[in-house]
Amino acid sequence: MAVDGQDLTAAPARAGTSDGGVFEAIGRWLLRWWPAIAGHVAFIAAWWLIVVWGDIPAFIMPTPWATLQTLWDPTYHWPHHVAITAGEVFGGYLLAVVVGIGLAMAFCWSRGFERGAMPVLVTLNMIPKVAMAPLFIVWLGFGLFPNMVIAFTISFFPILLTTSRGLREVEPDLLDLVRALKGSRWQIFRKIQLPGALPYIFSGMKVATVLAVAGAIVGEFMGSSGGLGYLMQSRQGFLDTAGMFMAVILVSIIGVVLYGLVLLLERWCVVTDARIE
Repeated sequence: MAVDGQDLTAAPARAGTSDGGVFEAIGRWLLRWWPAIAGHVAFIAAWWLIVVWGDIPAFIMPTPWATLQTLWDPTYHWPHHVAITAGEVFGGYLLAVVVGIGLAMAFCWSRGFERGAMPVLVTLNMIPKVAMAPLFIVWLGFGLFPNMVIAFTISFFPILLTTSRGLREVEPDLLDLVRALKGSRWQIFRKIQLPGALPYIFSGMKVATVLAVAGAIVGEFMGSSGGLGYLMQSRQGFLDTAGMFMAVILVSIIGVVLYGLVLLLERWCVVTDARIE
């Protein structure tokens, strides 16, 4: 039906198409991620069966439901502890990304600086960070910042190594071509080396997400007045296994969120064929 030259049936057709597009997007998402969802569901089911059929005492291993019930218990102060741990993880990780990529760029520009600094960094990285944690507490005190530093020291080295390698994985013929065209050193770096190194950079960043979470928890175990690691230690004396399990799950969720953000950034910056899975 047309009124004043306009087709009134067009709007419903577009609405139906929009709804269909939403359902199609949901279907594609489920088709891609159903193995991961099914795996998590199977893990939770196995957890419940082991506890119930094995008649395991609650202080050794709680059921998934008993663990979930701790979330709405105000005595745990979950938002407070989650915010502290997330701040340590994200803060230490961002610092690792900035310092790791920055040092790799400096090494790319100055081979002499790399020959002098890289052996020192390798030596320092060989020191177990658990052994350094008490020193960080002595030097920096308790709180958010020392644990952020520990997360940084553990997670920045993979970013440095992969970025350094990526900046050098450039075809010599391509570099010779750009130099022949009178390209400056900055143009070579910005247009060839850095774009080519992005898959390596994100590969190191994905590895560093796991290490940043581990570093923050190690710092909280060594000395802290808040955070999920502190909560786990404080509940250990009461044999509150459900609370400790919930703290572990929330730590894992923080790491998954950080990893997911890195993946989204990688999808935005790196073409599909160039990604290192």
